[in-house]
Order: sequence, then structure tokens, then C-alpha cells
Amino acid sequence: MLKSKTFVKKTRSGGVMKIVREHYLRDDIWCGSEVCTECKQESTVLQRDACIESSLCSYPHYLIPDTNVVLHQIDVLEDPVIRNVIILQTVLQEVRHRSAPVYKRLKDIVHEKEKHFYTFTNEHHRETFIEREPGESANDRNDRAIRMASKWYSQHLKTSETGADGLKVVLLTNDQGNKQKAEDNGLLVYKCEEYIKSLIANPELVDHLALSNDEKNEITSSKVLFPEHLPLSKIQAGIKSGSFLQGTFRASRDNYLEATVFVQGEGEDSTEVLLQGLQNLNRAVHQDVVAVQLLPRDQWVAPSSVVLQDEGAAKDDNAEEEDEEKEVTEAARKPTGKVVGIIKRSWRPFCGMLNVAQIKESTRHLFTPADRRIPRIRIETRQAATLAGQRIMVAIDGWPKHSRYPNGHFVRSLGSAGEKDTEQEVLLLEHDVPHQAFSQAVLSFLPKMPWAITPEDMVRREDLRNLTVCSVDPPGCTDIDDALHCRELENGNLEVGVHIADVSHFIRPGNALDKEAANRGTTVYLCGKRIDMVPELLSSNLCSLRSNVERLAFSCIWEMNHKAEILKTRFTKSVINSKASLTYAEAQMRIDDTSMNDDITNSLRGLNKLAKILKKQRIEKGALTLSSLEVRFHIDSETHDPIDLQTKELMETNSMVEEFMLLANISVAQKIYDEFPDCAMLRKHPPPPPSNYDILLKAAKSKEVEIHTDSAKALADSLDVAKVDGFPYFNTLLRILATRCMMQAVYFCSGMDSDFHHYGLASPIYTHFTSPIRRYADIIVHRLLAVAIGADSTYPDLMDKHKQSALSNNLNYRHKMSQYAQRASVAFHTQLFFKSRGILNEEGFVLFVRKNAIIVLIPKFGLEGTVFFDTKDKAAPNLVFDEEIPGVSVPAPDVGPQAKKPKLDR
Repeated sequence: MLKSKTFVKKTRSGGVMKIVREHYLRDDIWCGSEVCTECKQESTVLQRDACIESSLCSYPHYLIPDTNVVLHQIDVLEDPVIRNVIILQTVLQEVRHRSAPVYKRLKDIVHEKEKHFYTFTNEHHRETFIEREPGESANDRNDRAIRMASKWYSQHLKTSETGADGLKVVLLTNDQGNKQKAEDNGLLVYKCEEYIKSLIANPELVDHLALSNDEKNEITSSKVLFPEHLPLSKIQAGIKSGSFLQGTFRASRDNYLEATVFVQGEGEDSTEVLLQGLQNLNRAVHQDVVAVQLLPRDQWVAPSSVVLQDEGAAKDDNAEEEDEEKEVTEAARKPTGKVVGIIKRSWRPFCGMLNVAQIKESTRHLFTPADRRIPRIRIETRQAATLAGQRIMVAIDGWPKHSRYPNGHFVRSLGSAGEKDTEQEVLLLEHDVPHQAFSQAVLSFLPKMPWAITPEDMVRREDLRNLTVCSVDPPGCTDIDDALHCRELENGNLEVGVHIADVSHFIRPGNALDKEAANRGTTVYLCGKRIDMVPELLSSNLCSLRSNVERLAFSCIWEMNHKAEILKTRFTKSVINSKASLTYAEAQMRIDDTSMNDDITNSLRGLNKLAKILKKQRIEKGALTLSSLEVRFHIDSETHDPIDLQTKELMETNSMVEEFMLLANISVAQKIYDEFPDCAMLRKHPPPPPSNYDILLKAAKSKEVEIHTDSAKALADSLDVAKVDGFPYFNTLLRILATRCMMQAVYFCSGMDSDFHHYGLASPIYTHFTSPIRRYADIIVHRLLAVAIGADSTYPDLMDKHKQSALSNNLNYRHKMSQYAQRASVAFHTQLFFKSRGILNEEGFVLFVRKNAIIVLIPKFGLEGTVFFDTKDKAAPNLVFDEEIPGVSVPAPDVGPQAKKPKLDR
């Protein structure tokens, strides 16, 4: 049966276009129940024995949740106890429009066979489809469609021959109006909370319930603590008129009463608005999109120099401002504002620990998230005794204006705190690292084993198997992306080749494998564990350029003279056979051992000689050599615990490989930009705004050293001469601080930007080409380069600058999160290492001074931590804080022995 809707639409050119929408209705859409004998279905999903112990429904029943129940109670629906649920097409479509994450979770549940969730296409069933009535809102029409489908199911199962089983259908809705109408229609209907609380055999499910609006206010006091949020219509008008600014709320790690709102301006311009005090933060949570109103200039303040962590004291805190009543120089003041409304919440389930309430029988407890930037969350749970000492996940439901903390509900437990597997899971979840096993759909696109290079693969490829190619990598590396060669040509010049794994040969655009790699964006390296971007068959085998096996590669080959000047550049797809997989140390030994003169060693010596010249040229142009502490753990092969820890040593060979990777990336960037000026994927590093250098300049000034920051070259030159007698580590400390002043390097699409410069490398153009096994950006660059040299065909998304730009944003996010996850993993393993070590005496340096704490770096272990002057047991010494240095000193007491001044450099 065919229904059609006709309506007219005005086109851009001003014409009128008639649109006819056809909607097919069918009789052969089955109900999916084992009980049914009417439907001619081959397989069923809903069980005959749909029993669950409930004080409300003592009979077997199927559940039909409405849209809001699915959106707000997805944690309940995911629980294994909840089975035999009918998801209506109306609900599925509404959820899809309103929340992509919930829609994905719902689809995952539907695919789980043991959950028995059945999707019923009610919008195409002749007996359940309804037309929208004149004057009826879309929402009301959808509610009516849900009631219609529930009624059809009730009658359909009754007329079934085995209706004697007493199987019923229960509609779940939290909408009072919808519930009333359903009852008037004779339907079985309950509020979701009522139904879940009736499941007497599974009381733990109540903890998963998200609070409804009525309950959100019950938990709070009557005292209004926060200003009302403005409605969206007022916010939009205010942004339009310029009285409000829209930006991303970024909470401070060091002070829970302070945050900044990052406001993106036109093009590259952006401003930051400072917020101080609970009232001005007004219930915004880290990463929310908020509307802020600037305060009058005379109320602008300087960022706080106090380190404050929320200890849960009940003060409803403008304490911090009172504490900070002091003269602030005009230059130190920052634009200051207050949050007037929330535009978009970015709430997710948060990992952390439960602070069990002191009152014995209490079911209300505070949850402390692992991320210090997230406020504590008040939850209700009856399992507090079990959950104490566990890492758990909690979701926020709302934050009423009467409540000091947001309200939320328990999602699930991750395991005991301190256990390696639990902490690793927390770390991956908190940094949003996709780490589930690759799905069958993804694995189905892998090549079939045994794999071999075929004659078709050799078309448009050069055979370079005869070249003396070798790879140089860290010890234990199995995902070898790159290999190198260097040989003398007959004309006396040198030929240098960088050969990169041809991952794009195996990952074709748009298939499930490609989409998964694009979503993951990067491989994440944790201590003792790697979360691959592509399945292991590719990352550690077919794409890895291991020695003595034939592998497909993408080669960038230069002809150079002995002064490392490039005479010719060419790119080609190739086949190589690496002659050796070396570690940095092994390659260094070969170069240094004068008795070795084989082809591989001579090739390495040639590469090393050229690399030194290339590095010198780069540094002369103003490239920065910065420093960040990296540590390497020696892991026990049985317990997987760290048994030794040392900072990574860099050798000449590290630098050798790096120079040729940089050169290949720059050469490829220029080639793809010349060919595709609108859609090349490039990487840029913006120069830091001058205020970023404050910490570096103050640190240098404390030792009477001058640092110039007007250009990268000036910075590099002044860092080279910044030395203090008797303090050899000072220069490294300055380089560590300089690294922290830098902006993040980012991927971007050349058609969407005009500034391509890479500040840190002092290069006018740059991209990533050399690590396609572990970075998705490199796969895109390979595809662009392959089209540019005629080795592969293009596809629409590759040439679409808007899609490339959206992809760049995801890659930047994944890249940043992976760096944070790696640092967190190092910090956790460092903690594990010290757990059984007792107290150690090591040299430490003060990196930053705050009013009530110092931040100390211990280089030997790459460890950084905050040392508070006052602790719970003893009061702070009487300290004088100097904002300008910044520094603290202890004034001499009137009587008694002379107090030692804390040294600020050690």
C-alpha cells in the first residue's frame, strides 16, 4: 500500500518546486515473538518465557520504552537483566536525531543476541502507521504512534493461539500526559522508575537510574546557591547583539574555583575570559559550550596563584576572592566574566572513586572524579560498602541551582583501585581512547593469509628489492613504518631513499577498516601495551618493514650532493626487502666500529653524515631544540610490573632518522600542496602568543639570564647561551619550560587556512607522511600523493575540503588525547615503581612557585608533583609570596634560630 505526501518548497533561485514523498505500508512486517503463530517469520528475537521478578508485573512481559526513557535511561537498558524489549522505529529515529552516542549504544544492544531486543518497523506497518493530524505537534504524533504500536502488540499477542501464556506488553514512559492517555486506551503503562524499583530480585538496578526532573530538586537544599541559567533564546539574542560571548569552558586543574572560557574569534583570533568563584562558574563543567558575560573593567582580576583542591568543605565559596584581596597590576588583569547560560553540555560518564558518607545508613554519597577539572558528583547508591575502594563510572543527570554539586547516577564498576588492569581501563576511558577489539566487519577487509605480492601489485611500482635498505627503531618495535638507504651514484652524488610502509594499499577508502582507523586516528602507546589504530595483521606483519621479507612501500628518493643539497626529488610506489632491522644502539655501534665496512654500515655512515649537515641547516634557520623528560621502564616479563626506570638517552642515530623523516615530510607536503592546493592535509605549528612566555621569562630572570622571544630563531639562539655557573641542569630546565609555552601543532586542510608555517621546525610547509601504521593523517597524505603521481585513483571525500577539515579536527583531538593518555600511563607506572621502594633521596628542582605550594621536578624519574606548604597535620609556615618573581620567602622570626630560606632553584 502506498501513501504519498505532496508539498511545495521554495528554491534558492526563488522558484517553486513540488515535492512528492512516497511512504510504503506493508502487511509482512513480523512481530518477532516466539509466542506468535500468525507471523510467518523465519527467526524470532523475543522469547516465549519473558519472565523477570517484578512486584508490579507478575506475568511474562515485553517492554516498550518511549524515546525519553531510551535517551535518559540507556544505562539501565544496557544491564544484562533487562531483556525482551521492543524498540519501535519511531523511537529509534527520534533517538538518532537527538543523541548520536545514545543511538550508537542502542544499536549495539540490539545487535547483542542474548539481550533479545527487537526493532519493530511500526512506521511501515499498515496497522500501526498513523498520519499527523492538523494542529498536532511532531512530538505528540510520535507519542501517539508509540501508544498505537503498544496497543497493536497487546492485541496481536492476545489473538495468538498461545495467548493463554498471559504474555503482556508494558509501555515505559516518564511523560505524565503520555502515561495518562495510554491508561485511558487500556494499555499497561508504568513510569520507568516505578518499574525498575519493582524488580525485587535486582535492587542494584535502581543505582543506574538517571534522576528525573522532580527528583533532581528533592536532593538539594532550599537555599539558592547559583544564578538562574538564561534560556537559549535570550542567549542567542545576547550573542548576536555582542553582550554575551560563546566559548568552551575549561576548568583549572590547580584551582577548582577558577576557569577560563576559550572564545574563538574570526580566523586565527581567539580570546580567553577568566572566571573566578563558584557563582561566576555557575555550574558549568569542563568542556561545556557556555555563554559568558564580561564584567565591568574595574572588576577584572588576575589569575590566582593559589593551588586549591575541593576538599568538600561546605563553604559556598567566595573565600578565594576574599583571600586574594590585594593590589593587582593593571597588566596582570585579564578579561573577567561570568557564565550566564549553557549552550551545550559535554557530559560523559566519568571515572573515579566513591567517598562513602559518614552517616551509617545513608544512601547519598559524593563521587570524586579522577579528572581534577570535573566537580564532585552526588549520587544515590545502596552498594556503597561494596563500591568503596573501587574505581567506578558515574554519569551526571543535572545540576540544580540549589545544589553545591551536580547530581548523577552510578553506571558501573571498573575494578579495584590500584590494580593495573583497572587503572589502565580508567586511563583509556578518561582519555576517550577507542580500545575495544576490532569488529568482524573491520577484520573482514584484511587480506587473506598466506599473503604474497602479485604481478598486479607490481603494476605502477618500482622494484627496489636490490637496494641496501635498513630500518632503525627503538628496541622491541614491531610496527616498523620506515626504512632508509643511501648509496653513491656513478656521477659522484648520493642517492638517499626514505621508504614508508604502503598502508593505503591495504586500507581502501570508505570501508569498515578505513572508518575504524579514521575514528581511532592514532595508535596509543602505553607502558607495556599498545592500542593499535589498525589490526595487528597489518601493524606488526604485512605493513611492518621487517628485515628479509618483501614489503610494499611508498618511497621518497632524493639525489643529493655531499653538502646535503637536494638536486632531484622523486616519489614512487615500490617493493623493498629490508636487509636489517636495527635498534638505535645497534646502528650507533655499527657507525662507530671502524672495523665494519659492509654495505649496511656504509649506508648508515652516509646517512649520518648528511643528517648532521641537515640538522645544522635547520637550526640555522631557527628550528627549536626543546626538551621534555621521557622515561623508559624495564618491565618484569612475568608480573608486568616496572622493575627499573630511567630517562631515555638520545643517540646520534635518533637524530639521523629524525632528520630524514622531517625532510620526507617537507618534500611530500610541498608536492601534495602543489597538486591539490585546496585539499592537501598539512600540519602547522602556530607561534605562541607573547603572554605564553611569561613562565619562561620569569624563570630566566630569577637567574639574571635574558631570553628573547620575538622569533623562533631569537628564542633558539638565546636558549643556546642561557647558562648559569654551578647549575648545569639550568639550560635543560629552561628548555622544558619553553616546551610548555608552545602551542599544539595541528592538522588542517590547505583550502581552509592561509597560514601554513611550522614554528618549531622553522619550515614554511609540513605534513605527516612517515608513520601511516600509527597515524591516520599519513594514510590520507599517502592517498593524495598516490593520486598526484598517478599511482592510485581519487575519491570524492579526498577532494572535499570541508570533509578533510572535519577529519583534521578529529585527528587533532585523538592525537592530543593519546599524548595525555601516554603521560598518565607513565605517571601510573612511576607510582607502581615507587610503591615498594620506601623513601628515596633524589635531586629535585622547583619548576613553579605558587602562593601555597611549589611544583617540583625530579629529572632522574621524569617525575613532577605539587608540594603544599600546609598539610592537614601542620599549619603553613609564615611565608611571603612575591608575585613578580614569583617566589616565596620565610621572614626572619623575632626570636629563636634563623629560619632557612627555601632554595628556589633546587
